[in-house]
Amino acid sequence: MTEGNFTDYVKIHVNSGKGGQGSAHLRREKYIPQGGPDGGDGGRGGHIVLKANSNLWTLHHLKFKRHYKAGQGGSGSKQTSTGADGDDVYIEVPLGTLVKNTETEEHLVELLEDGEELIIAMGGKGGRGNNHFKSSTNQTPRYAQPGMDGEEGNFTLEMKVLADVGLVGFPNAGKSTLLSVITAAKPKIANYEFTTLKPNLGIVEYRDHRTFVMADIPGIIEGAAEGKGLGHYFLRHIERNSTLLFLIPADALDIRAQYDVLLDELKRYNPELLDKDKLVAISKSDMLDEELKAEMKTELDKDFIGIPYLFFSSVAQQGLMELKDTLWKMLNGTTVQE
Repeated sequence: MTEGNFTDYVKIHVNSGKGGQGSAHLRREKYIPQGGPDGGDGGRGGHIVLKANSNLWTLHHLKFKRHYKAGQGGSGSKQTSTGADGDDVYIEVPLGTLVKNTETEEHLVELLEDGEELIIAMGGKGGRGNNHFKSSTNQTPRYAQPGMDGEEGNFTLEMKVLADVGLVGFPNAGKSTLLSVITAAKPKIANYEFTTLKPNLGIVEYRDHRTFVMADIPGIIEGAAEGKGLGHYFLRHIERNSTLLFLIPADALDIRAQYDVLLDELKRYNPELLDKDKLVAISKSDMLDEELKAEMKTELDKDFIGIPYLFFSSVAQQGLMELKDTLWKMLNGTTVQE
């Protein structure tokens, strides 16, 4: 998925169909005098329906079409024939899409299952034909109900990435480089901060043809939870990752301090994020010789008591299989041996 085609937030305007007019027809057939009312009901208007589709990964297909209108119900006719229902309009969205009313900010539902549907605008009911209004005192009603208007509204669709592993780190920590090395994704990579402006997804190939999904989240900076940088806008994508992989470069002045800042930003945004499985990965470790790495391990053993960590280098292809093994075990409780 290219960065430019990733859209995770759209607003749409919907208008369901109006119900059909009921018929005020009177039965007129040869040899049947005073046939009486036989007008049928109008058909209902079309619904506007959201449908979850597991084959979609973004809301980009909705970016350039914001208005949706369903079909109008057909009018009733003679012989108590009911009018046709208006055509429903289905709007397909990826799994993990949160739906809320734009005006009230009310959260309606989050679509998480493939094929799950939500009617966000009900079609108007069809009007009743004059056949419903006949009685002993009104044997020839010459009126019928009009169809009811459809519903109109504005809705916000907000997608949260569904990935097994989410990459968390400061800008330029090597997240995009890692994703490009262990998956087929082609994220933008450059030697400056905030290279990644949108989340990128990649499928990591593991042993015995097994796979898991990894998401590269745009870099978090201190104060992201208050809206600084890009982190605040994209922190919501981390909510759907079952494991968080903290990337900290080996040349960082204080690895533990960087980890604490990242953890604090997640806590400010949503304290529940701290309950997820966490792994600290020291990137760019090809810059370290064995002696310096041993010294760093001594310090890290003290700083990360009970928190797993490892060294790796995307460029030098070092420690990548160990990283995959560790992540797979965290996700599934066991590793797979070749």
